[in-house]
Amino acid sequence: MRSFGSTLAVDNVSFQVYRGELFAFLGPNGAGKTTTINLLTGLLHPDRGEIRYRGERFNPDLLAVKQLIGVVPQHNNLDKELSVAENLRIHGILFGLRGRQLEERIRFCLEFADLLEKSATAAGKLSGGMKRKLVIARALLHQPKILFLDEPTVGLDPHSRRRMWAFLRRINVEQQCTVFLTTHYIEEAESLAQRVMIMDNAKIIAAGSPDELKSCGGDYVLDIYRGTDLDSEFFADRDAALRRLKQLDTVVRIRETTLEDVFLQLTGKRIAGGKGDV
Repeated sequence: MRSFGSTLAVDNVSFQVYRGELFAFLGPNGAGKTTTINLLTGLLHPDRGEIRYRGERFNPDLLAVKQLIGVVPQHNNLDKELSVAENLRIHGILFGLRGRQLEERIRFCLEFADLLEKSATAAGKLSGGMKRKLVIARALLHQPKILFLDEPTVGLDPHSRRRMWAFLRRINVEQQCTVFLTTHYIEEAESLAQRVMIMDNAKIIAAGSPDELKSCGGDYVLDIYRGTDLDSEFFADRDAALRRLKQLDTVVRIRETTLEDVFLQLTGKRIAGGKGDV
């Protein structure tokens, strides 16, 4: 639990993330996702409750715990005047890496992120997608077991966003790294995550695999257009949806349920893109 003055940002949230999974926290801006990440990574302390890693109570002052986690903030906090390699080198030194080990890790992370040819380029001159990859490569330098990413694709164009999704899948599989990401992009959660937790108004309101969540309200949706109004009705199977369709004398579309439909059912609102989060 965490409050800021009279504002309750995280309200009795309790969940587990399993080793090796790709886990998504889905919710609108202001839901409490960033505050949760800040609590899990030690940037904030909970007002009440506790955080555990591998069964042990989380103490953010312990170096051994810090070495378990890598953190990618919502905004690219690179030193724009330094080169790509220099940004990694400073991070590695802070984590106790030196000499040959440090240089080998820098080269590996740059190759993994397809940034090796940009190693001497000033970070400020990279494209938005490359800057994001550099921030992620930096977080991987000390070989964390769990990688936290706060809105990893905010500000990226659709093509760069999909390339980033492929990069995150590689991290999860090839690096055997647990990936925990927050997002307000429903397609991102649906495409990437093995398990999704939906958060709204500081609370967790649903959790499960994308398929489990979509099946809760029904596998098929009828979108019923009445003038400028749109109503949606949910059905367990396609045959039931078709029977209902035959009863209607208006424009109707039948389709499979999406995570956005689930969120709309649970909250009564759609997720809108934006920049801020609490």
